This record gives sequence, C-alpha cells and structure tokens, in this order.
Amino acid sequence: MSLQNGATALRVAQHYENFPVGSWLVPQRLRPAFAALYRFARYADDIADEGDDPPEQRMAELARLHAALEGQTTHPVVASLTPYIERHGLEPAHLHDLLSAFEQDVRGMRYADFAAVLDYCSRSANPVGALVLELFGRDDSINRRHSDAICSALQLINFLQDLAEDWQRGRLYLALDELHQAGLAEEDIAAAVTAGRAPATLRALIARESRRAQAMLDSGAPLLAAVPARLRLELRAVLAGATRVLAKLERGGFDPIARRPVLGWSDALPLLRLWLFPIVEHKP
Repeated sequence: MSLQNGATALRVAQHYENFPVGSWLVPQRLRPAFAALYRFARYADDIADEGDDPPEQRMAELARLHAALEGQTTHPVVASLTPYIERHGLEPAHLHDLLSAFEQDVRGMRYADFAAVLDYCSRSANPVGALVLELFGRDDSINRRHSDAICSALQLINFLQDLAEDWQRGRLYLALDELHQAGLAEEDIAAAVTAGRAPATLRALIARESRRAQAMLDSGAPLLAAVPARLRLELRAVLAGATRVLAKLERGGFDPIARRPVLGWSDALPLLRLWLFPIVEHKP
C-alpha cells in the first residue's frame, strides 16, 4: 500500500480525491472512466472554491454543467465524460447531486441539524461511492448502504479536519442544534479560529463527532467482502487513512484548529497495520 492511497481520506470534502485515479489497483479498462469522472468533479469543485469569481458567476457555470449533462448545451468537461456514462451505464443523477453540493458550498449554507448535514453528504460524498460501485458492477441496495456510510463518514471527518479553513471560507458544517446544545454559537467558532485553538466545549463536541464518524466507517466495513479484490485493497487504504486521521485528531486533543490532523510519512507503519487489519475498533 502506498502512503498516497492511505492518505485518500485527507481531503474528503473534495470527494473526487477518492476516485483512485492512476492507482495500479484500478483495472486498465476502467482507468479512462475514472480519469474523466475525476476531471469533471475537479473542475466543478474548483468552480466552487478557487479564484475570485463572484458567487453568481460560479453558480452560472455550475448551471452550465447541469445543462450539459441533460444534453441541453455542450461543455468540454461533460463531453469527455459522456462516452463513459453511456459505456458503463453510469447514473447522471449522481453527477447532478455532486453539482448541487458544490452549489451549496458557493452559498455558504448552514445546517440546522445532523439530518441536514447528512443530506449534504448524500450529495457531496455518497455519489462518488455509487459511481465506483457502478463502474465495478457491484451496485446494489446493500452495497450502496455500506458505501454511503463510508463516504458520509469520510466527509464528516474532513469537516472536522478543515473546521478552521471552512470557517474562513464562510462555511460551517457542524449541525447548529448540536452546537447550541453544547453551549456554543457561531461566534464561538469565530473566536476559536481567531485565537488559534478550540475551547473545551468545542473539543468535546468534536470528540463526539469523531466517535460518530468512526461508527459510520465501521458500519460500512462489510462492503469490503462484497467487492472485487482490487477495489477491496483500495477501500482498505481509504479506511486506514480515515481511521488514522481520527486517531491523530484524538492525539491532538480533538482540536483541529490548533493542530490540523494530517498524514505524513511517519504514519506509514500505522497505516500499513490498519490496511492489513482494516476492521479494528477505534474509540476516541
């Protein structure tokens, strides 16, 4: 297992990163489709996040992608993807869902409760897993449920990793009702980011979120036994990376503002252990 594969969970908000593009684990016949999907999602995410374009211009370009997927106009990114949608029977709804999540990012929305957060995950993260299952011919209701659990968990972990960075972009992915139940408000997030450290109440909330994300990863682990060997190895790497990030978050006192948990070469041996033994109970 390469460290690059083990670190797949580092940037789960951009779930195109979880397409194993170029990995030797991907069969040769599927690599062009993976590359085209990556380009589509990479381009759409850059629309939402990069540059200085005003929100209305970003939304207009995302609307162009929606229209191109429906055949109402043309777009070079969609044109390069269309042959693989047809060849592999990919569901365009997954791509529309990804675009809708990027639109929410442009708006800088807030999420009233955890159900709303999961709804965002169902469009920003879960479509990637669904597309991978479709490409490998393993898309059914049971596998999709397990894939959704893993993908949503990866997204939640990224929210915790990037709490400060997201806040500076005008985004907050913590459920507001849970924030308030912890005795916190958005002003407390702002103060924590300014101070460069999280107060004890916020760290306690992040610890609870970490436990929830790990439980979701564990619930999706049966997917490993239901997919081809190559995809199984790739999934092991993803799960290893995510579990290791949660462990480093715990080691940093559940304060990603003071110390964002990232994976480096020093994590190679722990990642290898997690890759070899992927279903390991982890309790932050």
